[in-house]
Amino acid sequence: MTSPSIIIIGAGFGGLGMGLELLRSGVKDFAILERAQDFGGVWRENTYPGAACDVPSPLYSWSFEPRSDWPRRFSEQADIHAYMRRVVGKYDLERHIRFSTEISDAEYDESAAKWQIRTTDGDRLTADVLISAVGQLSRPAMPNIPGIDTFTGPAFHSAEWDHSVDLTGKRVACIGTGASAIQYIPRIQPITEHLTLFQRSAAWVLPKADAAYAPRHHAVFKYLPPVRWAERFGWWMFFEVMALALTDLQGIQAPVVKVAEAHRTRQVPDPILREKLTPDYAPGCKRALFSNDYFPALSRPNVTVETNPITEITPTGVRTADGIHHEVDVIIYGTGFKGTEFLAPMNIYGTGGRKLADTWAAEGARAYLGVSVPHFPNLFMMYGPNTNVGSGSIVYMLEAQARYIRQAVEYLRDNPGRGLAARPETEQRWDDWLQKRLKDTPWNFCSSWYRNASGRITNNWPGATVLYRWKTRRFDPTDYETTRAA
Repeated sequence: MTSPSIIIIGAGFGGLGMGLELLRSGVKDFAILERAQDFGGVWRENTYPGAACDVPSPLYSWSFEPRSDWPRRFSEQADIHAYMRRVVGKYDLERHIRFSTEISDAEYDESAAKWQIRTTDGDRLTADVLISAVGQLSRPAMPNIPGIDTFTGPAFHSAEWDHSVDLTGKRVACIGTGASAIQYIPRIQPITEHLTLFQRSAAWVLPKADAAYAPRHHAVFKYLPPVRWAERFGWWMFFEVMALALTDLQGIQAPVVKVAEAHRTRQVPDPILREKLTPDYAPGCKRALFSNDYFPALSRPNVTVETNPITEITPTGVRTADGIHHEVDVIIYGTGFKGTEFLAPMNIYGTGGRKLADTWAAEGARAYLGVSVPHFPNLFMMYGPNTNVGSGSIVYMLEAQARYIRQAVEYLRDNPGRGLAARPETEQRWDDWLQKRLKDTPWNFCSSWYRNASGRITNNWPGATVLYRWKTRRFDPTDYETTRAA
């Protein structure tokens, strides 16, 4: 029986993982559309100094494609991208990828039960199934600061690092203290004349159990697979416990807090600086960060941690609320991503001409299992609403989603000419359950990229990753409304 034609949007870990799942199950009629000229998603784009994953590589990798020769436990950007390239080559997946292709609009044709897709170049494509894998961290967010366009020196977002700018001997302003800043600040601090970190809120920082893998480790991982499995399982369990500390068993946060406090006390001897670097919000409200060199870098004589709010950017620097003007040569924005703007800037239209952005406008993005939205047949999402992890590996979550969507594709293969969209009552029950679990999590009690303007948590999964895997273990067609082509 002929498989339905499938278009996957995005060639990061989500899109590639979906393609690999289809290939491994014998489905070959699909194309991956990628707006860039190479695959890799965030691991192609983020090339800032020190760019690395904060999840150990034995866990942050496809379970069916383990790598025994990772250079170190927490791998850097180039090594992760190389791993993706190696797996893509092994499965000959690149022949399914169409580069330099960006989607502008997609409209569901109810009479044909097909998606009509338009690219920004004006091309028109048709598919039975549309799978979005654009991710939550693909569009950099710039802060809304008066005068931001008036600065006359080099200025760039960390996700769009300008490697032509030599920071040696420069006065550098770093705005933002998230997961990227904690990695690039220790790398650039030694070469700057002066680095000023403009901090809105301090981060919870834990020691990083990093280690370089020697040839002996590679040999053991290769020839004694149980050792490799044990390390992956051990890290998975660690992050599952951390996830439970955010949701079901918040009482176990205390030991983690003590570790973070001891780490800060040990690495920041100056009590005034240590006070600035002490978070004023509950642990877990924002993603915990891992670093052994961030605090020491901020303790160096050529670094200032500025906690007064920024009031404006001027042609030559940054002015803070205390009236002080900080003269700088370069500004680096480590201000995160537009994580709550799912699928933007694409225009997606479902049955009856419904626009997905309008459907989500009132409260924010929501979807059954983070995968399917009522009235948008045969549209599935990888890394959709409420599937981000506060602790753990997103690759693990993506594998669960890919398996679930693959089952839906197989159902459509066996029932051609059908459209599948989550039943409104099914999606509502799912959302009620989600919101009940999210209500008492730390994410509700501070401002972060996890929450949209209305205060709704649209990004995070409330629990252990194994719970999500259990929820998505089996595709049940009764959860879906089925429509037929005319």
